[in-house]
Amino acid sequence: MPNNTPFLQQRHAVVTGASRGIGAAIARALTFAGAHLTLIGRSRDSLEIIAAELRGLTRVHTEVVDITDNTAVNLAMQAAEQALGPINILVNNAGQAISQPFDKTDLAMWQTMITTNLTGTYSCTHAALPSMLKAASSGTPGRIIHVASTAGLQGYAYVSAYTAAKHGVIGLTRALALELARKNITVNAICPGFTDTDMVRSAIENIVAKTGKTATQAREALADRNPQKQLVQPEEIAQTVLWLCGPGSAAINGQAIAIDGGELAG
Repeated sequence: MPNNTPFLQQRHAVVTGASRGIGAAIARALTFAGAHLTLIGRSRDSLEIIAAELRGLTRVHTEVVDITDNTAVNLAMQAAEQALGPINILVNNAGQAISQPFDKTDLAMWQTMITTNLTGTYSCTHAALPSMLKAASSGTPGRIIHVASTAGLQGYAYVSAYTAAKHGVIGLTRALALELARKNITVNAICPGFTDTDMVRSAIENIVAKTGKTATQAREALADRNPQKQLVQPEEIAQTVLWLCGPGSAAINGQAIAIDGGELAG
């Protein structure tokens, strides 16, 4: 259960990819910390399920947006500010992973991975930043948190486009952290290893289809990358988001924090 101390009382947090998995876990954690929420996703039905769950606890606004549509993203951030006030926290969680050998990665797939995982992060950050700067200049600190991946910190075979995009997210994190360091806004990235979400379940299905392994064998193969021999849980990522949003983390800036059971330690 998330920390029940409402240290984010009245803060406005925007979470992309909020309807399930990591995004939904982050939304719940921010709610228990007292934040008001704008939830962004592509499916109205899925967004409304999580919104209905949280509306009894906090103010919730939803925006149905494909983050690859820059115009729609700008309009959504404007609507979010109108609904709940200046944006204080932005969690760029929306993303997509497609697995293919590099020689079968055509330009369309490459552009999809870059547009969704990197340009989408740019669009949401660029659209939310004016509101965040306004609030930060008035004394309310801002927090930008990108949910990247361990693929942003090392290479993985068969996901070259995704890996390139996530490396780009880490570069964006570090550059923007330096730009905003004296403007009361921090920028950090969280880099999960294989996490128990729909994205990993899709990866398991792909492994089963291509290798003939059972779903259990495929799941174990992914978990084996983690020295703890288990998948990361979405709630673990959500707790790291809370920590980065807290008053004791103001000096954490420009970091890429791996949540991977020690995968990158050796």
